[in-house]
Amino acid sequence: MTSESVALAPFDALASAAVLTQARLGQGPRPFDLPAALQPQNAAQAYAVQDAVVQARGVVAGWKVGASGPEAPPSRGALTQDSVWVCAQGQPQALSCGGNVVIGVEAELVYELGTDLPPRAQPYSRAEVLAAMRSARAAIEVCDTRYAAWGVQSAWSRLADQGSHGALVVGCGLTSPADLAALDPLTLPVGLWVNGALAVQRAAWGNPAGDPLRLLVWLANEGAHSLGGLRAGQWVTTGSCTGNLLVAPGSVVVAELGGVGRAELRCIA
Repeated sequence: MTSESVALAPFDALASAAVLTQARLGQGPRPFDLPAALQPQNAAQAYAVQDAVVQARGVVAGWKVGASGPEAPPSRGALTQDSVWVCAQGQPQALSCGGNVVIGVEAELVYELGTDLPPRAQPYSRAEVLAAMRSARAAIEVCDTRYAAWGVQSAWSRLADQGSHGALVVGCGLTSPADLAALDPLTLPVGLWVNGALAVQRAAWGNPAGDPLRLLVWLANEGAHSLGGLRAGQWVTTGSCTGNLLVAPGSVVVAELGGVGRAELRCIA
């Protein structure tokens, strides 16, 4: 086989996804990165791997979406039901974290869809996307990795791994249409507590992506299309407002978004 034929070989997203799925299930050692021939080289390849991982694990229960800046292109991770937890009536959520490589916690704003937004030729407007939301709540995303080490892979390999998603803990928040319409995320104060001590505080928002509705519109019009679009009952978490904070097993983490709600996580070792 010549070097030219190797270079022209099609990218095998399913084989790449199988490596990540086996690592998640503990069916083999965690690699430090995907094998060289299975490493995605662009966003399209990374999403093809991510989609294959998600489709092998079940129905899409939610999404994570973010961007590095207000004008930067967004990116997304699809989330399955086994990693999405909704706190019952605002109660703490206990989550087993003993198998994590890391426990990275972030305070986030999550939206709940009340109406389907399937793929369509005409782009959804900002007003249509906002009207499709049923609630907005405080949340904690737990970041983790299927690789053997944290943060040493390429950006495309991390995107393939659901954007380093571990779990999403959804807390309480706003449920009335009037409150949702009046919500201005950019003015929200945000706090993150670990074991009762204030770890991070932001007077207003703190998410580098800026306006989260821009991210929701992108997700509805482009980002979610390969997995059938957005569906009622799904959650969309819109990126960290506090940065990523690594905590130890056994930690109790509380996220509060002023004027919205709070979420509490107990990391069981």
